[in-house]
Amino acid sequence: MKVDNSLPLEYSTEENSLKVLGFWIFLGAEIMLFATLFATYFTMVHRTGNGPTGAEIFEIAPVLMETILLLTSSFTIGLGIHAMRIGNKKATMIFFLITLLLGAGFLSFEVSEFIHYVHVGATLQTSGFTAILLTTLGTHGLHVTFGFFWGLFILLQIKKRGLTPETANKSFIFSLYWHFLDVIWIFIFSFIYLKGMM
Repeated sequence: MKVDNSLPLEYSTEENSLKVLGFWIFLGAEIMLFATLFATYFTMVHRTGNGPTGAEIFEIAPVLMETILLLTSSFTIGLGIHAMRIGNKKATMIFFLITLLLGAGFLSFEVSEFIHYVHVGATLQTSGFTAILLTTLGTHGLHVTFGFFWGLFILLQIKKRGLTPETANKSFIFSLYWHFLDVIWIFIFSFIYLKGMM
């Protein structure tokens, strides 16, 4: 394995560069998944039947907390990648850990939000609107849950093996995934929650 020290650690081998390219292609497929969910949501948003509307069930305070937690985690994962690039293993691990804790906080708010929806009668069976709302939010939440465990495994690998071209590549790809989830959340926050509260 030929290492090019003139490049950042995560790109330092040809295999690493190809893995990053492959992940960008994977994210293209993920964009199509969420684009389909958003298109379905916009089609079904007014099909509430006898069920509640978004304005009736959305609560701004928990949604703002979710947004703050997730956007802050995007900042901390960026700091983690910066620390990785300058070879600071301890700082990399600390920022990754903070990112994962913020992600766990986001998930706890989302779980309580889903409990609230069920409590007020907004379930998958209530209406077309509630079905696609819960499907879209749930899909994003499952992605964050997967990301939490993925990040945890990478953190353990960095602890055990240090900052190598392999662990750096995995960390960088994970950061791309995490930033992607934050971008999707901005769309959810803007076009589902804020628009739905109007």
